[in-house]
Amino acid sequence: MNTTDVTLYELKDTGHRDKTNRPIMAEVATTVSGVLYAPVSTEDVLNTKNLTGKIAVYQLAIPKGDKHDWENAKVKFLGKTWRTIGIPEEGIEKNIPLKWNKKIKVERYE
Repeated sequence: MNTTDVTLYELKDTGHRDKTNRPIMAEVATTVSGVLYAPVSTEDVLNTKNLTGKIAVYQLAIPKGDKHDWENAKVKFLGKTWRTIGIPEEGIEKNIPLKWNKKIKVERYE
């Protein structure tokens, strides 16, 4: 397991509307430091593929206190672009002794 800086691309409302009165969103890049990453197990690959149709490659552990939206988000690390799968699993911060309390799987995306 290793830690790295991950660039997270969140969709933010620009405050403008399109012709159909829907909000115009823009991708905003944010760097999140100290994210732990590890390859997923073969069992996790198969389970994720059966449940979502997506092929998980890595699992990210997100540092405590992080308030970013990781759900189905584009991320960059290891020089490659990835997309998170689903909603992060989150534990209660005070009950977890280490630095991370959320985890989410990622698939390759380009």
